[in-house]
Amino acid sequence: MLILGHAGITLGAAVLLNGAFSRSHSLPTRETKLKEHLQASCELVPAQNCTSGSRASWLTSLANHIDIRLLLLGSLLPDIIDKPIGQFFFRETFSNGRIFCHTLLFLILITPAGYYLYQNRGKLWLLVLSFGTFMHLIQDQMWLEPRTLLWPLYGLAFERIDLTYWAQNILYALRTDPGVYVPELVGAGILIWFALALVRRRKVRTSIRNWQV
Repeated sequence: MLILGHAGITLGAAVLLNGAFSRSHSLPTRETKLKEHLQASCELVPAQNCTSGSRASWLTSLANHIDIRLLLLGSLLPDIIDKPIGQFFFRETFSNGRIFCHTLLFLILITPAGYYLYQNRGKLWLLVLSFGTFMHLIQDQMWLEPRTLLWPLYGLAFERIDLTYWAQNILYALRTDPGVYVPELVGAGILIWFALALVRRRKVRTSIRNWQV
């Protein structure tokens, strides 16, 4: 999966999970302050703008819990780290863009650390990166590459692949492989929805400071 698929689908999953979780748990947010801004804004703008804003309520709730920029970063984090290392800087050594950060070990290391930060300092940023990384591994179907996912149980070396026509193969897959272009289209649709939601919030004069994006 590529950039739009990873980022968009991860954002969509986070919105759905947050919506379901918020129904049964009370999380510390700034929703009360946000609602006050919305109520004040609705008095100044046409009713349809308030209606449009309500359609983005689930996304608004997520933005009040976490920094969505970090979520999008986390959704791409394994590729951001592994691809420069494995495909460019140390290509002769690894010859693979899925190495250390595509392993279960990496996820196991950052998740407890993120939970510790949240429990002791109330900081969510590392847990957000952890969730994004988890979604990345799921979307990459890393269970099909057990030697990488379970590294180093199968040895310290990663599987080597031929990267000669790596870029050309991606472009070809985008045109011909539904397993590649369908997730990209879905992810793009979610990101467009997210962008439109931001525009609607501005239309009702809600301060961008109320959005952690």
